[in-house]
This record gives sequence, structure tokens and C-alpha cells, in this order.
Amino acid sequence: MSAPSNIIGSLTFCPECGNLLDMAGGDDDILLCNQCSCAFRTAGIETTEVITASSDRSFQSSLKAKRHLVQQSKEAQQARAIIKEKCPSCGHPEMEYHTMQLRSADEGQTVFYNCKKCGYKYSVNN
Repeated sequence: MSAPSNIIGSLTFCPECGNLLDMAGGDDDILLCNQCSCAFRTAGIETTEVITASSDRSFQSSLKAKRHLVQQSKEAQQARAIIKEKCPSCGHPEMEYHTMQLRSADEGQTVFYNCKKCGYKYSVNN
């Protein structure tokens, strides 16, 4: 047996005006809407069984969010820009670079350089 259309989950609405009905206490078997004064029997409403289900995607954990950020970081690391800058260690003419805002917003970014040939790394504050 399915629930009447005015019952959604554990909420009961007036079938005439759609007002949310208060099922608070009372021994009466008639429910009266405070908005439109519609009256109807409560038989079967309190015995309606509500079953809910959710998936692991419904509630994102902070650990999953952090893992997603790490994956994005690795993808960004693979797509670094290349600049014609001589490596101070091995003399290779090109280096990879990326920038990050590590200091306050009114100060410049920090530029990180990485030599693809020897792996030498250094940074410059702009």
C-alpha cells in the first residue's frame, strides 16, 4: 500500500492548500489544517513506514576532498611551463617553472624553477 500523495517522507501536508501539518500529540483522529481549516482523518498516517537510502557520494568526507586536491596538484605539476632560463647547476638552457602565492596578497608571487635535466630546484620571490 502506498502513502497518500500529501505525505512526503515523514512530512504531512494539507491536501487542499499544501500547508505543512503539525502531527503533534492529541488523541483526536481528525487533523485540522491551521491555514485553510481542512479536516481529514489521521488513520494510517502514523503507521506509514519511511525508508531512506543514501550512497557514499551523498556525504563527501574530508579525506576524499583532500585526495581530490592531491590528484589535481599532480596533474598541475605535469603541465608546468618551460622558460629559457639557464640552469645554475648544469647549464641546461631551459627550465620548468610554476608560481605560488605564499606571502600576503599585496606581495608578489614566489617563482619555483626546476631543471628537467639535472633536477636542480630553486625559487625567487617577486
